[in-house]
Amino acid sequence: MLKTKSILTAATCVLAFSLFSFKGDKDVLNKKVFTVQVDEIRDGKLKGKKPTEDEIEFKDGKVFSNMAFEKLEFKWMKYKVTKDSTYDDEGTQKHWIEAESMATNEKDETMVMYFKVDEFDISGTYKLTKHDVPKKLFEFTGKEKVKKK
Repeated sequence: MLKTKSILTAATCVLAFSLFSFKGDKDVLNKKVFTVQVDEIRDGKLKGKKPTEDEIEFKDGKVFSNMAFEKLEFKWMKYKVTKDSTYDDEGTQKHWIEAESMATNEKDETMVMYFKVDEFDISGTYKLTKHDVPKKLFEFTGKEKVKKK
């Protein structure tokens, strides 16, 4: 009887530990792709008349922006989710996520990106500095890209 009880206790402990170890932190932005419109801001005003098209992709804890790569030479950058919550909008539960990313390129420029994701909409900023002196500021808004099956 004691031997059966010990085996049962051990099996329960192994099962409990395995369930907790697989839970981990879920990356809520993983494998999401957004199509955005980017405006450059200079002296508090829009620089151009027409926004630039960009695509932002989140994957495995990193973010990639076509514009940041092509124009500013930033590749995949690590990001962290700073807020992950839900809220009620007229009886519908909606998901709100805030995230940020920071990286430095070979030119010693630093890119800081802030993201706010409200359900399927995204907005935020790209801020480029060199030695803590602001060089460029971009604002963007967009929507999650529809995945083709």
